[in-house]
Amino acid sequence: MSETDIHDRIAAVHREIGDLPFQERDGRSVLLRRGFDAPVMEVWAACTDPGRIARWLAPVTGDLHPGNRYEAQGLASGEVLRCESPNLVKVTWEYGPDSVTEIEVRLTDAPGDTTSFELEHTSAAATVDPLVRAQGPVGPVGVGWDTALFALDHHLSGTPFDRAAWTGSPESRAYARLSHRAWGDAAGAYWDLDAGAVDAVVAFADQHFLPGDEAGE
Repeated sequence: MSETDIHDRIAAVHREIGDLPFQERDGRSVLLRRGFDAPVMEVWAACTDPGRIARWLAPVTGDLHPGNRYEAQGLASGEVLRCESPNLVKVTWEYGPDSVTEIEVRLTDAPGDTTSFELEHTSAAATVDPLVRAQGPVGPVGVGWDTALFALDHHLSGTPFDRAAWTGSPESRAYARLSHRAWGDAAGAYWDLDAGAVDAVVAFADQHFLPGDEAGE
């Protein structure tokens, strides 16, 4: 993959940090928005069919209907809260019993038989804010979803994506660095950081969260 292609894929995503409420409490969210060159029903199937989810995210077990539980192997488990074909799916994303977050995926028809895709990942402010104070406002969550959308784009275009081969490769590290910078800019806008502060948190992310680094694993 060329450097230009990596830059283009990073630039295709709008990133934003916000204050979406979490379970009737203060929350912090990361939002990713981009277009996919596929009709909305195709993107919906890729995001809700367990066999297809396994091709770009992780193997999924469980019943993906509201009120039931699922597990995304090696990532998280949770409960399906809403599933409204072909526009909205919302689940809890639980790293453990004391670490519950929520993910909402929203799909909208766009011109030319394409799809506008939004993914918003929300956590309790009481969980996020101490981490921000300790580590700075750029961590692995947004970058992880950048990689997931990168893989989803490959899947929708019919291009194979080998996550194991990608992880730790020079291309994945270049992609992660650009993702850190993009999320640093989003964090700077949200927390009103000056350029020096943004540079500092991006440098921290590069040191601790680059794929293949022991400190980031």
